[in-house]
Amino acid sequence: MYTKKNKIWKLHVHTCIFALSMKLEEAIQSNKFKSEMQKAGLNIMYTSWWLKTLGYKELKEFGLTHEQYNVLRILKGKHPQQMCVKDIASRMIEKNSNVPRIIDRLTDKSLVKREQGCEDARQTVMSLTVTGLQVLETSTIKLDAMWNQTMPLTEKEAKTLNELLEKITTS
Repeated sequence: MYTKKNKIWKLHVHTCIFALSMKLEEAIQSNKFKSEMQKAGLNIMYTSWWLKTLGYKELKEFGLTHEQYNVLRILKGKHPQQMCVKDIASRMIEKNSNVPRIIDRLTDKSLVKREQGCEDARQTVMSLTVTGLQVLETSTIKLDAMWNQTMPLTEKEAKTLNELLEKITTS
């Protein structure tokens, strides 16, 4: 079904893809930075937005957001064990995510099932459904292909980048 909202989304995606082929200065239409440090910080934020936008495009096909995909991956890491909301929340990439609401949406899509905890009946625990595992596997294949296509780095360069980013987040 073609709607105005779909048209706006497609325009947004095309704009984002076009913006992806630009250097930071072109994208933000400025080359005035206080320092290389400031430029690096802005470049990290811009690149994060850029990658997230491309990821949304891939995940949209599966009816998933990044946050929902993150919860599915977290649950897959413990599969077949169950996890409580608190443990899922502690592993989220975006720490301010509303995990109970995300789980509600995944439950509505039959990707996650919610049950009472065995050890503590007051606790609610989640696990992936068969459909959830299938959607996660298929969407991961699409995202991996996107990463391979958009990240023109060698393994050595990626390792160096990871080390530099971890230096920032652990300082």
